[in-house]
Order: sequence, then C-alpha cells, then structure tokens
Amino acid sequence: MSIKLVVFDIAGTTVKDDHNVSKAFKAALEKYNYDVPLEMINPLMGYEKNLAITQMLHLHESDTSKITPELVNEIHREFVKQMIHFYQFEPGIEPLPNVEETFAALHDAGVSVGINTGFSKDIAETVVNRLQWREKGLIDYLIGSDEVELGRPHPFMIEKIMQEAGITDPQAVAKVGDTEVDVREGHSVGCKYVIGVTTGIFTREELEEYHPTHIIDNIADVLDIIKQ
Repeated sequence: MSIKLVVFDIAGTTVKDDHNVSKAFKAALEKYNYDVPLEMINPLMGYEKNLAITQMLHLHESDTSKITPELVNEIHREFVKQMIHFYQFEPGIEPLPNVEETFAALHDAGVSVGINTGFSKDIAETVVNRLQWREKGLIDYLIGSDEVELGRPHPFMIEKIMQEAGITDPQAVAKVGDTEVDVREGHSVGCKYVIGVTTGIFTREELEEYHPTHIIDNIADVLDIIKQ
C-alpha cells in the first residue's frame, strides 16, 4: 500500500454536525449586529475562521473602515467561546457512522491518521478530548488552522503533519473532507487521493465542481480507495 497517511477534516466529515458550526458562526456575527443567512455561511465553514469572518464582513459592512483586525478578533473569540462550550457540554456530540472503525482499520493496515480543521487548535482539542480519540488510540496527529501561516486551501496544515510523520512524498497522503476548501487543500498539497464526502455541508454535485479524485457517501469507502 502506497498511502502512509490519511488526513481527515472534523465537522461534517468525522464528527456529526447539524449545521452547528454555521449556527455558532452566525450567532457570533449577530452579537456584533451582522445578520448573515446560514446559506451564505455554510460554504465558508472549511476555511480558517478569521478569514471567513473577514469575507463575511466585506459582504455585509458598507463602511470598510470598520472592518479592523480588532473586530475580526472579537468576533472570532465569541465564535471560539461558543464552539468550545458546545463541544464540551452539548449532548449528541458523536462521530459519524463508521468513522472510528475506519480509523482503527487504517491503523491495522499501518496507515497513520491525521486530523486537520478550519477550527483553531483549542476547539479541535475540545472535540478530540470529548470523543477520547487519543485515549482510544484512533488518531496520530491533530492540527488547527491557527498553527500555520495560512489555513485551507493552502497546503501548510497537511505539510506540517507530513513533516511530523516523516513523510516527504505527497503521493503517500490522502485527504478526506466535506467542503470545497478541503478538496482544494488536498490538491494544493498534491495528495494522491483527494476524497470528498457527502456527510457534511456540500452535496455530491457541489463537490464535483472541484474535481476530487473520489466522492463517497460512507467514510468506510476510504479503505477501498487507498488499497488501489
């Protein structure tokens, strides 16, 4: 098997998400008097959140002088606070079907499992701790978008995991995610397989526009793909 590492997204890919991330993002914007519909927020949820906030403000604030780094940071802090509380305390935080079994099967095949996300590291850690993925021995690497110079679609998060794993060839890596920016990230790295999943924000038709190597409805299908 040529694949040594599979990097998965979190919300909508490996963790159940009933638009909860988008709703928290919307609530954080509303606190600062920006009423943004969910349908405009959903497509941005794979991006690093400061970038997503900035993009939304430019669409909804006519006075661009108000769009300061301080405002973006304040909205982001509110979003982080809401998401950490959500992932710590809300019922129903659970992996999507077949996720943990797929992680275990990858390990059995000698393949490392990485998690990356548009979330900051503190939110990502909250999710992983809630699900006890480290204690269960299911993941090897975790990185948040605030740990690199630029988040998705730039290659830096996956490249950082590759460096930690001692992998130099992106053809030994597969990327799995539910949004266009996941797909673009995988292509920017040069991953052998860039796999879109339909369990999150984007439909199959929406994912097709970004030309993943595969689109799947069940994350367990990752195992068959990487065995090719």
